[in-house]
Amino acid sequence: MKINQMKKDELFEGFYLIKAAEVRKTRAGKDFIAMTFQDDTGEIQGNLWDAQAHNIETFVAGKVVHMKGRREVYNGTPQVNQIVLRLPNDSESKDPKDFRPKSPVDADENREYLEQMMFKIENATWQRIVRNLYGKFGKEFYSYPAAKTNHHAFEAGLSYHTATMVRLADAIGSVYPELDKSLLYAGIMLHDLAKVLELTGYENTEYTVRGNLIGHIALINEEITKAILELGIADDREDVTVLRHVILSHHGQLEYGSPVRPRIMEAEILHMIDNIDAEMMMMMTALSRVSPGEMTNRIFAMDNRAFYKPNYNK
Repeated sequence: MKINQMKKDELFEGFYLIKAAEVRKTRAGKDFIAMTFQDDTGEIQGNLWDAQAHNIETFVAGKVVHMKGRREVYNGTPQVNQIVLRLPNDSESKDPKDFRPKSPVDADENREYLEQMMFKIENATWQRIVRNLYGKFGKEFYSYPAAKTNHHAFEAGLSYHTATMVRLADAIGSVYPELDKSLLYAGIMLHDLAKVLELTGYENTEYTVRGNLIGHIALINEEITKAILELGIADDREDVTVLRHVILSHHGQLEYGSPVRPRIMEAEILHMIDNIDAEMMMMMTALSRVSPGEMTNRIFAMDNRAFYKPNYNK
């Protein structure tokens, strides 16, 4: 049974990917494994109680398992309980990629759209920098997720997030012609590009050493510096400075990792668009995993709030 087909208090069984598995202890000092299970329709959490040493060794993140259990709701949050796990046999499905969610759109569509929009970057300096860096990192960019867990954490999620942001910028720029659309397009196309250096890829996504110690904002600024040196562009040009500014400030606050706060309109709008798309994806993903009348899991990146799925149309 698929995760999105599970009904409250019903027994189920099926094959699922262990997305996360963390050994914890009960108040009585007994081990249990806090687990997150995933298939291509969503994910759900559950605990394997009284975990033995062989359970801890066997049921680890990245493994496909056959699970029997009951879907319940605890404090308004869906979970699985009464879990019985085993590994698949030789004739059963066990390829992790079959259980990972895919991008809502095809990666080729993202590529085609973004390549078209590159032609709309009217500033030659910005377009040359964007094309240079997409030439270096395009292969990874169109397959990588945008994050490990928070939003667009699926194959091709990075390019999907970027393309959606460009669409939003195109619409907002039409409402507010005072905004420089070319700067928005270029800034958006580059703002998360260094996620391909920060993360390991879409399979069992982890942070790289550079990702942990430097982060994607500093990494993309470094790559822009390399690009302008390679292209023979002076680093003190104002158009280079404002491009770097909208990227360096896109997290909005110093405590969120940006070394500077937005100081031009396009930088502020890029930050807002980034938040809109990230938060919409987090809410839509969480709400897709619950039934009408239920609350989602708490979303840590959204002030640890849970969201309700209205039942008034049912």
